[in-house]
Order: sequence, then C-alpha cells, then structure tokens
Amino acid sequence: MSDAVIVGAVRTPVGRRKGSLAGVHPVDLSAHVLRALAERTGIEPGQVDDVVWGCVSQVGEQSWNVARNAVLAAGWPESVPGTTVDRQCGSSQQALHFAAATVLSGQADLVVAGGVESMTRVPMGSSVAGGMPFSGQILERYRGVEGVAQDSPLPFNQGVGAELIAERWRFSRTQLDEFALASHEKAAAAQDAGAFDPELAPVALADGGKFAADEGIRRDTSLAKLGELATPFRADGVVTAGSASQISDGAAALAVTTSEWASRHGLRPLARVHTAVVAADDPVAMLTAPIPATAKALRRAGLGIEEIGVYEVNEAFAPVPLAWLAETEADPERLNPRGGAIALGHPLGGSGARIMTTMLQHMRDNGIRYGLQTMCEGGGMANATIVELL
Repeated sequence: MSDAVIVGAVRTPVGRRKGSLAGVHPVDLSAHVLRALAERTGIEPGQVDDVVWGCVSQVGEQSWNVARNAVLAAGWPESVPGTTVDRQCGSSQQALHFAAATVLSGQADLVVAGGVESMTRVPMGSSVAGGMPFSGQILERYRGVEGVAQDSPLPFNQGVGAELIAERWRFSRTQLDEFALASHEKAAAAQDAGAFDPELAPVALADGGKFAADEGIRRDTSLAKLGELATPFRADGVVTAGSASQISDGAAALAVTTSEWASRHGLRPLARVHTAVVAADDPVAMLTAPIPATAKALRRAGLGIEEIGVYEVNEAFAPVPLAWLAETEADPERLNPRGGAIALGHPLGGSGARIMTTMLQHMRDNGIRYGLQTMCEGGGMANATIVELL
C-alpha cells in the first residue's frame, strides 16, 4: 500500500515587519529554502516533479507564479515546474495536502511543498486594491449580520471575527493576554535551548550579515505591558495587537514522496502524512473552522484527541486556539509547545509549512508518534493534518 511521507523540512527564521528580511525579495526567500531543502536531504532537484507553493498576496513581487520563479531563482533545472496555491493562511498546509495526494495517486514521485510571504514588501490586502472581491449576492446573504461591514472592500474582518469568538466563548482580556504571554515565554525557552536550530536555514543578508533566529519573540513583555494595548476592533473589545499574530516575512519547504521511492533513493522519511482534510464554517466569525476540521481529521484517522501527542493550532488570534481547546477538551500542555504565531510571527502563505517543520522537529526531539496541525483561514475555512513519526 502506498503512502505519502515527508523526507525533509526546513524554514527560514521568521522576520518581523520591516525587520531583517525586509530587503529580501520573496522569490529569493523561496529559492533559499528550496536550495537548503535539497542540500539537507540530498535530493536531486531534477528529480522533483513539481513545486507546490503557498502564497496569499499574489501581486507585485509575489505575482506571476512565485513557485516557478523560485525554482528558477534557486538554480534548479528549467524542467522543474511550479504552481502557486491560495487557501489564505493555510496555503502552504494545503500545498502539503496537494503534494501528498499527488504522490499517493502515482502522478508524481517527488513533490516539494511550501510557501512564502513577505508582508513587508507585499502588504496584506494589496490584492484587493482593484476592487471588492465579494459579489452583491454574498453581501446580501450576510446583510445585517454582526461583524459584516457592507461598505468595505473587505466586509469580513478577521479581527472582528476574533472578537466574536471571544464573546461567544466568554474569554476575558486577561485570558487572552495570559495566552499571548505564554506564547512568547515558550518560544523564548525553545530558542534558548536551541530547539529551533535544526529546522532553520539562516539567510545571508546584503550587508554581509546572517539572519539566523526568529526575531518576533518579545522577551520583555508582561501582562502589565499587554494590558496597556488598545483594542482596535471594538471599543469595548478584548483583542489587541498583543494577542494577535505578528505581521511577518518568511518561507518554508517540505519534500514529499512515498516510502518506496524514498527507500530506493536513500532518503530517510521523517513522518507519514496520516490524514489530511479541509473544512469550512461560519465566514463571519471566520476563525472557528479548526474545530470541525479537527473533528473530521480525527474521525477519518480513527484516533482520539488523547492519542495525539502535540497540537499546533495557529495563533492567528488568541481566541482561536482557546476556543479550539474548549471544544476539543485537548490537553493544553500539548498545545503549541514551542510558542506560536503570536510570538514567532505569521508569514501568511509560508505559515503552514513553517508550523509543520516546527512540529516535526518537536515530535522527533520528544519521540511523539502523532501530531496534529490546524489553522484558521480567510473565508471561514481550515486545514487539518495528522502526521505520524517514522
């Protein structure tokens, strides 16, 4: 029986907006992790059947199929194709799903999945400059619904969605700030222990320096400092910039094949893609779909939540993983053990592959058999992936 396995995973350190990666073109950032992946795994680039690359803002420097341009910038053979995927924040997680399905079906032997986002160089929302992406039929369907702005190019707002979730699950400002602080503390501890080092591909900078560590971690934050931040989405709200993911730059890549092909070519599988699903939920609250996606993944996998040794639930906003915990009754100690997007950053199209790379490293370091990754996505969707350590 064929399977889909991950034989390599690598990422850049995540840069803050206008930070260390601000001077790096997103195509070059993508090319960097492609080269690093080939070097670390020993795969021959010419053997890659396709590169499936996630990217959300596909305009400007990230337009014209960033996947194909990354292949060329990496110096890989011109015979290697590439395609770019947009499932909003889950784009590179979806890229992994597509890669796994492609090798499982026998349509390809080796596929590279990953993604990129330079939110400094291509600001979030750049792609809607030409007009509203929602038709009148959609707006009419949600006319009068709390959280929908009828006169905005983006009538569905993730920040407002986060506030709606906080209200529904009755999360206090203190609970959100405590979660945010814990994310920074866990990420700082992991960084200090060198836990991220094996997964990172440091980036050479134009000034001759090297960017080698995630720079979003705020070691000097505190509940008092978080408590001083404004609530931009509601005057009486609880969500702040401190309990939201950081605007970031970064890229990550995963090599996907079958166990049989890996064995024939001397590649060591890291993990099996056990189950991969996608689900959708309320597009107004927008961020709740990880809950049904997790239920769907567990059902298809035939596993209980207690059998999963680590959960990575993207920290788009603190209410998202907190609501997920409340509904799944999962062990909070297993959730985002090395911090999440609140501390490490959220380079949209690259985040799915970044999170998977980090989760795989944590599973290897701790001998964890099953890991589950899920993340909310624009439009009220979510991917969920269960991987099994090999």
